[in-house]
Amino acid sequence: MRRFAGCGRKVWNLALNLQQANYAAGGKYISYAAMCKHLTGWRAAPATVWLSDAPAHTQQQALKDLDRAYQNFFAGRADFPTLKKKGRADSFRYPDAKQFKVDQGNGRIFLPKLGWIRYRNSRTLLGTPRNATVSAAAGDWFVSVQTQYEVIEPVPVATDAIGIDLGIVRFATLSDGAFIAPLNSFKKHQQRLAKYQRCMSRKVKFSSNWRKAKAKVTAIHRDIANERNDFLHKTTTTISNNHALVAVEDLEVVNMTRSAQGTVETPGKNVRAKAGLNRSIHDQGWGEFSRQLAYKLNWNGGFFMQVPAHHTSQTCPCCGHVDKANRKTQSAFLCTICRYQNNADVVGAINVLDRALAQLSKPSTEEGPDTARIACEVNGAISPSAAGTCRSDVQEVLHAQ
Repeated sequence: MRRFAGCGRKVWNLALNLQQANYAAGGKYISYAAMCKHLTGWRAAPATVWLSDAPAHTQQQALKDLDRAYQNFFAGRADFPTLKKKGRADSFRYPDAKQFKVDQGNGRIFLPKLGWIRYRNSRTLLGTPRNATVSAAAGDWFVSVQTQYEVIEPVPVATDAIGIDLGIVRFATLSDGAFIAPLNSFKKHQQRLAKYQRCMSRKVKFSSNWRKAKAKVTAIHRDIANERNDFLHKTTTTISNNHALVAVEDLEVVNMTRSAQGTVETPGKNVRAKAGLNRSIHDQGWGEFSRQLAYKLNWNGGFFMQVPAHHTSQTCPCCGHVDKANRKTQSAFLCTICRYQNNADVVGAINVLDRALAQLSKPSTEEGPDTARIACEVNGAISPSAAGTCRSDVQEVLHAQ
């Protein structure tokens, strides 16, 4: 499997170098079909004849992935493709269901040029298998089988709307006053990870002892990622099952976690504190949390919305007064006008929900053709009391629509 993944990596790199050389010479972009002809030559060339030891379909898929990467770059959805390195995201894919067989009863799968391989089943396959992808992560190998089957249009069971404010002290604060404590999986393993990283740094690179030390470091990173994913999946599943509308802040995590180190001419301030804050933000997994909420609500027939994040914890949900002085401390909110008092994170979550409901109340020409439909469906699915306090005007607009 490592050889098959290495062959796919080699084909990707050869094709990428060919595309760059062709562009430098003034040639046009080489399409996937034309690149497949070069693949035939590479598999027969004496220098790379070992490529023929791996299935041709898996290498064609590497070319297809590169073509998709170029298309994403041309469309502005991704950066320019780069060369692949050994040991990073090793994988290969069988695109045709005729090429592999799955024996779920005995927990085994047949793959071309590999034969029958036993696996530990994580879930029952539904529908007709379409393709299989074999990938490596932290020394373990996984196979993902994509299937095709009809899905019944989901009908939301929940009737509540909720706004969520993400933070460090509290991972997620809900507009109804509840909150979810952070897991901090990286912080929990940080000292142990640093210990093994120091051991690894003292070894001769690529020696046997260095590889053993690297395996321990990789295992710790795998534990951190698994714990975080487990926490996020359980949290997002609970929220999506219990709410018909979920609104979160549209956070620019990349900008929020920029280094404060600065330059030699203009050095940054509080660099160490900012580095710790950046580490904590990455440890929470805010982006993955929003991604999982979006598709799980879609599965359940609910709605997911992202609203602007500016001044959510400085705006009074009762009178609408915006003032930095409203937030006395990290957790305390006290309006300087109407004296409304609450936890600052709860106030932020209430304002997030307010902005989502306000967006739904706008005409469809301003927010897109589906806004009116979503507003009507939310109006029928969400009870007025579920929206909380200080939102009666928005609810009246929804009822009017």
